[in-house]
Amino acid sequence: MKTILFQGDSITDAGRVREENAKTYGLGYPTLVSATLGFENSNDYKFINKGISGNRIVDVYARIKSDIINLKPDVMSILIGINDVWHEISNKNGVTPEKFFKIYCMLIEEIKEALPDIKIMIMEPFVLKGEATASTEEIPDRWEKLEKGAAENAKMAKKVAEKYNLTFIPLQEKFNEAEKITPQPHWLYDGVHPTPFGHELIKRAWLDAFKTL
Repeated sequence: MKTILFQGDSITDAGRVREENAKTYGLGYPTLVSATLGFENSNDYKFINKGISGNRIVDVYARIKSDIINLKPDVMSILIGINDVWHEISNKNGVTPEKFFKIYCMLIEEIKEALPDIKIMIMEPFVLKGEATASTEEIPDRWEKLEKGAAENAKMAKKVAEKYNLTFIPLQEKFNEAEKITPQPHWLYDGVHPTPFGHELIKRAWLDAFKTL
C-alpha cells in the first residue's frame, strides 16, 4: 500500500480532522482525490492530509520531520506560496520570493535525502480577484501586490520543480480560463480559497499529474 501525503496551507487543510489516522481529509481537493483513487483502487493507497491553515513555506519547513519525513510517504504534493505574499501585505510577516525559493529548495533536498524514492508534485500557487484580495481604501494596491507576488512565487515553485526534476502542476492559468466561462466567485469564494468547484478543478489537475509519475 502506497502512502499519499497532501501538504500545504488552508487550501489543502480545508477543515481537515486533526485526529491521528483520520479517515476524512477535509472539504477540499485531498478528499476529492482520495475519493477517486480510493474508489478505483480500494486497497492500494493510504491518504494523509497535513495541510495547515495560514502556513508559509517557512512553516512547512519547520515541520518537515513530524509532518513529512516521519510519515514516510511514497507520494507527496505541496501547495504553498500565497500566504507568503498575503501575510506580508496584511501584517509584514511574509516571505520574499528569493527566500521562498531558498527554503523550498532546502525542504526538497532534505526530504529527498531522507526519502530517496519519494515522488513529489509541486503545485502552483494561484489567486483571483475576490472579497479578500481586492484593493481597498486601507490597502489601495492589495490586488496588484497579490497578483504580482503570486506570479513570482509560481515562477519560483516551477523553478524548484525543474531544479529537482519534479512534477509541476500549473493552476493559475486553469483558474484564469475557468473564470472566463463562469465568473468569480464561482471558483475561489474570496479570491484565495476554493469553492467545491474550485477544488474539483484542482483535483482534476492533481490526478492528471499523478498519472505521469
